[in-house]
Amino acid sequence: MSVRNIVIVVVVLLLGALALDAFYIVDERQRAILLRFGEVKSSEEGEQPGLHFKIPLADQVKYFDARVLTKDATPERYLTIEQKPLIVDWFAKWRVNNPRVYYTATSGIEDTASARLQARVNQGLRDQIGRRTMHEVISGERDQLMQELTNNLNVTMTEEFGISIIDVRVKRIDLPDEVSSAVFERMNSEREVEARQYRATGNEQAIGIRAAAEREVTVIGAEAQRDAERIRGDGDAQATKIYAEAYGQDAEFYEFYRSINAYVTVFEDGRSLLVLDPSSEFFKYLKSDTGD
Repeated sequence: MSVRNIVIVVVVLLLGALALDAFYIVDERQRAILLRFGEVKSSEEGEQPGLHFKIPLADQVKYFDARVLTKDATPERYLTIEQKPLIVDWFAKWRVNNPRVYYTATSGIEDTASARLQARVNQGLRDQIGRRTMHEVISGERDQLMQELTNNLNVTMTEEFGISIIDVRVKRIDLPDEVSSAVFERMNSEREVEARQYRATGNEQAIGIRAAAEREVTVIGAEAQRDAERIRGDGDAQATKIYAEAYGQDAEFYEFYRSINAYVTVFEDGRSLLVLDPSSEFFKYLKSDTGD
């Protein structure tokens, strides 16, 4: 191959390379800026996804992740308006919305942007928590606090760093270890006092219930005894009346009947021994049929 042909091939290859370098593609998941000799020259159109033109050799493309990113910060210590310390663990969702401002403020370094975001969130949390009580931070105004913080940060970070703050959320709020121990001891003491009060109230109620039960048992027993005595008295009175009526109808037969029952009762076990005069009145119905 002649030198002329070699030169032509080299020129064609160089032109092809320059032609390829004249275009760049921005992915849907990316944003880009165009630098011309190190100075930002890109337009908003060139930052969006698609195929774009640039000047070979003079222009350089910088790509940034356009997806939603997460900053998971380390827990920090904050003070409430009551000067009570809280350990707050939070995370933030953010993404690049203005590549030119983002590149100018952070040189396109994600770690730098993340560090700036953490510092701003910490300051915002310090201000928001410092205006509220512990109860408001933990439950009462927690959602309002995070909404205000997100809105304020979004305005500031968009203007200064080209970053859009999507959400800031608290994962966990704890008390410091020394405060937690004191709170635990205080809560434990309060629960012990409540437990003693409940036990004392229970014992008092138990004594009252037992006393009422014993009183009721005594009353029921007395009423039952009274009713039994009355019934027994009524029965004895009725029996006496019947006996009297029977005696009045046939005194001789009634006396004979009573004597026979007495014999059965006395000699029922077969081992009874009585020492009596044979002429005793007790044996008069054993002497003869007529009783003589």
